[in-house]
Amino acid sequence: MELDGPPAAELAPGQDPRKRRQILEGARKVFLAKGFDGASMNDIAKVAGVSKGTLYVYFENKERLFVDLIAEEKRADLWDVVTLDHSDHDIVKVLNRFGSDFLKIMTSPYYIRAMRTVFSIVERMPEIGAEYYERGPKVCAGKLADYLAAQVDVGVLAIEDCSLAAQQFMDLSQSVLIRRQLFNAAPTPSEEDIAQHVARAVTFFLRVYKPS
Repeated sequence: MELDGPPAAELAPGQDPRKRRQILEGARKVFLAKGFDGASMNDIAKVAGVSKGTLYVYFENKERLFVDLIAEEKRADLWDVVTLDHSDHDIVKVLNRFGSDFLKIMTSPYYIRAMRTVFSIVERMPEIGAEYYERGPKVCAGKLADYLAAQVDVGVLAIEDCSLAAQQFMDLSQSVLIRRQLFNAAPTPSEEDIAQHVARAVTFFLRVYKPS
């Protein structure tokens, strides 16, 4: 019978994935209930059912814990969205699906609050913002760039820089709607609003990158 991994007692301090998950689940409850500024490491330790000392073995501060939590949740939520079939050459369908599914997640109140929190941290802890970008937006853009490159290889698209094109599409499909929410200037968009916005982005994108 295969084991899931070594017993917790044999793991180095801060290396038990089950304990780490326990802490992250407790932190999520606290952040949702109290917000980032209202949450404390004491609160998180209590809700997670660990000592404060154990908490600091896994996460050096509240900011690091928050970014790790959001990065892992975003990866789980977006995995199906960014897993693109390179053999599917129906660009319009794929980009509309990718853009709409991506935007539905990113415009949810939970992620809007998370982005606001990250922005509030980066001035005093710039490395946190850089890590958030590396583990979130950059990964999503990279997955899309790989798909676009596969379409270039078969002549469906004509793109010189697929990394740039992927970022351009993501900006086109999300910037206006997300910016309004970040500044609390509009409510969460409906699925219809998202679909229309992304469809316009796809049309614009293909006018530039479809082979002439």
